[in-house]
Amino acid sequence: MKVVLVTGGTGLVGKAIQSVIASDKREDEKWIFIGSKDADLCDKGSTRRLFDEHKPTHVVHLAAMVGGLFHNMSHNLDFLLNNIHMNDNVLHTAHEHNVVKVVSCLSTCIFPDKTTYPIDETMVHNGPPHPSNYGYSYAKRLIDIANRGYHDQHGRLYTSVIPCNVFGPHDNFCPSSSHIIPGLMRKLYDLCKDGNTEDKVFTVLGSGKPLRQFIYSIDLAKLIIWVLREYNSVEPIILSVAEEEETSISKVAETLVRAFDFKGKVVYDTSAADGQYKKTASNVKLRKHLPDFQFTPFARAIKETVDWYIENYDQARN
Repeated sequence: MKVVLVTGGTGLVGKAIQSVIASDKREDEKWIFIGSKDADLCDKGSTRRLFDEHKPTHVVHLAAMVGGLFHNMSHNLDFLLNNIHMNDNVLHTAHEHNVVKVVSCLSTCIFPDKTTYPIDETMVHNGPPHPSNYGYSYAKRLIDIANRGYHDQHGRLYTSVIPCNVFGPHDNFCPSSSHIIPGLMRKLYDLCKDGNTEDKVFTVLGSGKPLRQFIYSIDLAKLIIWVLREYNSVEPIILSVAEEEETSISKVAETLVRAFDFKGKVVYDTSAADGQYKKTASNVKLRKHLPDFQFTPFARAIKETVDWYIENYDQARN
């Protein structure tokens, strides 16, 4: 029997995996989803107690300190230290408990700032990350280094996935720490809740020109489950939509405006930082393994997320 422990199991991607597993659970699998209330993964003793209790054979490691551009810019040390402690505790405790496989979640944020595009899995360590999120990026890069160490020294199959920007139900919609899509979604919700009128102004920070690849959390969940079951290499794998699906922030804003049927006008605050202009990732490696995987169309995924948010606003992370 596989006992799969999912850290960060109550967050955006963890909830999406729960949703997918509800209809795709195998008889030889037991899935356990834990959140920050169940264990402090920055503490070694707490992490050990968690593993002692559940005795996992497999781990999907999603837990992390995460946040949007401006939160990263002002808290780089916190992102570095908390994520280093968390990742080291999870991987080392997994090794101590003879866990067969660990799949850790990285991010395209970790790639070099100065690079050629598209970026692929071989380029993770080819230069410094963007200065806006160096703390988070270096902490996440160290997972790849540790995975190789556990493999080379102990024969462990500890690997990692590198998703592009994730969004979907159960995201973090808190204005001070959210990513771009949930942050804009919260703004629009607040504008519309007291009357969706033409005099309202939807302000988007930055020029709207930067480009990003976005993956719906349900699609990412399906791919992570596939990695856990079928992908048997220590080398990381990018989980992303194709390069051609890259979307500007202004297009994201327009898609959200349509999903909310917002009546007001959109304004771009060009005095605010744009962050990295692009970080285009290649999904060629993924497509070699899964040539027929179907991603949810962006507009539909946005609409489903907006509908979920409106319906579940009182329970959402605001």
